[in-house]
Amino acid sequence: MDSQIVKQPPVSPAASIDDIIRKIQAYNPQASVDVLRRAYDVSAKAHEGQTRQSGEPYLFHPLAVAAILTDLKMDVPSIVAGLLHDTIEDTLVSRESIEQEFGPDVMRLVDGVTKIGKIRFKSYEEKQAENFRKMILSMAEDIRVILIKLADRLHNMRTLGALKEPKQQRIARETLEIYAPLANRLGIGWMKNELEDLCLRYLKPEAYNSLVAKVATQLAERERYVHSVIDTVKATMEQYGFTARVLGRPKHFYGIYSKMERREIAFEEVYDLIGIRIITDTKIACYGILGMIHSLWKPVPGRFKDYIGVPKSNLYQSLHTTVIGPQGEHVEFQIRTEEMNRVAEEGIAAHWRYKEHGQIDEKDSKLFSWLRQLVEWQQDLTDNRQFLNSIKMDLFSDVIYVFTPKGDVIELVKGSTPIDMAYAVHTEIGNRCTGAKINGKIAPLKSLLKSGDTVEIVTSPSQVPTKDWLKIAKTPKAKARIKHWINIEERKQSLEIGKRLLERELRRHHLSPAEVFKSEALVKIASDSGLSSSEDLLIALGYGRVSLNHVINRLLPEPALKEGLKDKLLTSIGRQGQGVTIKGVNDIMITLAKCCNPVPGDKILGFITRGRGLSIHAVDCPNIDELDYDRDRLVEVDWDVKQAATHPVKISVVTMDRPGMLAKTSAAITAAEANISHAEITTTDDKKAVFNFVVDVLDTAHLAKVFKQIERVEGVIQTRRTRRG
Repeated sequence: MDSQIVKQPPVSPAASIDDIIRKIQAYNPQASVDVLRRAYDVSAKAHEGQTRQSGEPYLFHPLAVAAILTDLKMDVPSIVAGLLHDTIEDTLVSRESIEQEFGPDVMRLVDGVTKIGKIRFKSYEEKQAENFRKMILSMAEDIRVILIKLADRLHNMRTLGALKEPKQQRIARETLEIYAPLANRLGIGWMKNELEDLCLRYLKPEAYNSLVAKVATQLAERERYVHSVIDTVKATMEQYGFTARVLGRPKHFYGIYSKMERREIAFEEVYDLIGIRIITDTKIACYGILGMIHSLWKPVPGRFKDYIGVPKSNLYQSLHTTVIGPQGEHVEFQIRTEEMNRVAEEGIAAHWRYKEHGQIDEKDSKLFSWLRQLVEWQQDLTDNRQFLNSIKMDLFSDVIYVFTPKGDVIELVKGSTPIDMAYAVHTEIGNRCTGAKINGKIAPLKSLLKSGDTVEIVTSPSQVPTKDWLKIAKTPKAKARIKHWINIEERKQSLEIGKRLLERELRRHHLSPAEVFKSEALVKIASDSGLSSSEDLLIALGYGRVSLNHVINRLLPEPALKEGLKDKLLTSIGRQGQGVTIKGVNDIMITLAKCCNPVPGDKILGFITRGRGLSIHAVDCPNIDELDYDRDRLVEVDWDVKQAATHPVKISVVTMDRPGMLAKTSAAITAAEANISHAEITTTDDKKAVFNFVVDVLDTAHLAKVFKQIERVEGVIQTRRTRRG
């Protein structure tokens, strides 16, 4: 129980500073022992008296993080930053004192890992997104930041049992969505596997415990089977003169669980619970051993992957194959060299180790193109949630590898189309993309690409992106670039629309457009409206964010006419506002969207249209996903109904196909004091009738009353509200 943990804290940490120093000196004999002990002393003093939720002294945590970093064979500044990583956030230690004591390199690492603690956020999700945005920027400057953060998260997951269940679930879900995929992208396989297993333990405890028990039951039998396969492989390699290490590789629990969920199979149907890894000396030997294995057992079609010829973006290289082994069981083999195995185990930590200040050079930055993309997205996507969702999608997605006509390899997410390929090559190629040749054959933009395809992008100078492309594009980069272009073009169009609208109205009032556009009056109106320039005011006019009457009202000199126009405007708004108030926006025309017909009681939001004011949509409107491409035009709104008014709502009623059902259903609607303004009747092959009504109701409570009356009619099967997309 948690209470027992709190009362009985361990008397010593899992790792001491002496343990950490010994581990560092084993792989780095030149490591500065003095600076490590000073960092330990500062951390111990800063965290003195602090405890964790488990009751442990808080110092145990930075020691554990430093120990994990030594497992990754990190450099001394990284270990020092691991010891100090919580001092700025949780103690009185300042950035200045860390820089003075340990230098700017350590200070930057600690600052990069430190969360944003002094900014007030509207929600946990926004805080999570902004913290992650900061971490991405720090990671781009120094890759060690994310390795320290991963070590921090791993120890937090190892000690998650001390927290209450809701917090366990939240942290585990965040880890599964962000940190485990990041460890995978960075090539640190053992860390990714441990994080996933720990997440499964807290998110699906029953499934996790069941798997642990089942694997333990079969483990001895499975190990005997694997040893027999290994003996066969070793004997055959000796016969052919291959030199290699052969070892069993148990699958982690989350991997087994995912396979069961993905394929909808029982545990007993998961054959490759333990795989086999072969580590040899040369790349040529890898392919030779692959051929030998395929000569021993029949390979399973579609289960061969050559990551040596086409490495993953995290530099992972290996040959993967699954064969039908002895007794008809599937056996998975991974074949790689010693150097490939080192990179596979340690990931990016192995790759940058001998480089200065954790920086990635130009050659390596091409291999880590996904890291550059993360930085690009944080610049393009100003909305925090959009940014975080894009990151999650990219980290989670399976990848495919396609080729340019010159043979260059492009990594894309599974489900990508030629549009994604075009934007991966260059933004301008994406903007001008009209089609593609896939393996030499003309293909439309919506074609799905698969690994191994050779793709040639066809462009035209007259082609421009359209909103329809957002439905086709799969990668966050392509979506961000399309939205960026559309936003710029819509800004240009809105400027022209706003200019034309104002010119026409100025002439109607006998004012000179040329003089007004040059005048300070327009700049003053823009400033009073919260806009930075007269151009922004014209754009706002074109979008419908600012009404034309508002601008003319400020420009006209006659007080009486001005008041008259204001009255006319307020009357217009009152008539068209439909009982909706807008947060942070005034003086704008409001209409209820016909695609979803919102009524008082529905959760709603507003979308600013060009030249047509504010369109009010229900939050579950089928068109919201398409409107979401430009979140700057979404406005928080709420109902403010001061007088009773009816609103049209579409409902669908499914009944048995019997005489008199339409009359009874209509009578029920009338009994609920609602008016039917439109009705359509269809019948189905299975002897059912479908009545589609447009009913005028006051609000959602009135609609519920209508549904209750209809459902009392004998023969009614289903009643639901419908929305047109």
